[in-house]
Amino acid sequence: MLVSDFDFYLPEELIAQEPLADRAASRMLHVQRASGEISDRQFRGFPDLLRESDLVVFNNTKVFPARLYGHRSGSHAQPVSPRNPAAKEFLQGKCEALLVKQVGERDWEALVRPGRKIGIGERLTFSDELQCEVVARGEFGERTLRFDPVPDFFAAIERVGHVPLPPYIARDDRTSDRDRYQTVYARERGSVAAPTAGLHFTPEILDRLKTRGIERTEVTLHVGLGTFQPVHEEVVEEHKLRSEWYRITNDAATAINRALDEKRRVIAVGTTAVRTLEYTGRSRRIEPGTGETNLFIYPGYEFRVVGAMLTNFHLPTSTLLMLVSALGGRDLILKAYAHAVEQKYRFYSYGDCMFIE
Repeated sequence: MLVSDFDFYLPEELIAQEPLADRAASRMLHVQRASGEISDRQFRGFPDLLRESDLVVFNNTKVFPARLYGHRSGSHAQPVSPRNPAAKEFLQGKCEALLVKQVGERDWEALVRPGRKIGIGERLTFSDELQCEVVARGEFGERTLRFDPVPDFFAAIERVGHVPLPPYIARDDRTSDRDRYQTVYARERGSVAAPTAGLHFTPEILDRLKTRGIERTEVTLHVGLGTFQPVHEEVVEEHKLRSEWYRITNDAATAINRALDEKRRVIAVGTTAVRTLEYTGRSRRIEPGTGETNLFIYPGYEFRVVGAMLTNFHLPTSTLLMLVSALGGRDLILKAYAHAVEQKYRFYSYGDCMFIE
């Protein structure tokens, strides 16, 4: 299967740069696999499309301000040509780090800029209290940063960090993004990106689910590089995902297994919830606990837990589009994407959504 099979045309103006003032005002494309029917709806009507027997599973991970701006020590710096416009911002020793995964008590895996200039042993300063040393380099160019001890590391991060908006949002983050680039049910801190299908929910929508008697539960998957890792291979099957941390509580496992035993539909909110459920439910029973998953789902995959999903629109040739195509069927999903482009749906993190059942 070729990666190019998952390409599609997307006009740049359809990439949402701002969230809607009302989360639930997003449009929603309803895709019915059995009939192949595609219909335009509003997300506010999502609860009305569900069955009373459904179990809806949310990812309760919480985004933290993981993007840091600072200065390099220069101990391992190399001259940067001023003729390179992209490098000018780093001429004065400026640097940027995106914390993606905690790998020790004080160690973090991070992406850094300028990537080719920051070597092992160099110190980076982000504030008077937040400083680190580069102690290792990974196979994908990431660095391991060892931070100096601070009384409350995450309090320091909250003071100086920036919301890690994805690169296709072509603006700096704002204070408002701290609330808006976060689900209303976020609880477990650890993600560098929001599980964006959940951004459409409001307390009122959650109350409507409860009023209709629709059961819900939560899992945790901290979104890291694995979710957005670009595919460089030409053949889909040759791509390998990076692992991300998850947790499923005993209560969540019990609720999901009960739904499976009763032949009720399990609906995943977002691709991260899908991967968590399918990884832990490989035996068709959900196992509670914590761990790492690098499950790569693409067409041909047999779903064992998830019966339907809510998801945003994803990048061309991305692993997320491949996952959605595995559930909905590649031809039907690409047809739905073409319809969304024609109808000028808003794409990506702050964009509209799709319900596949």
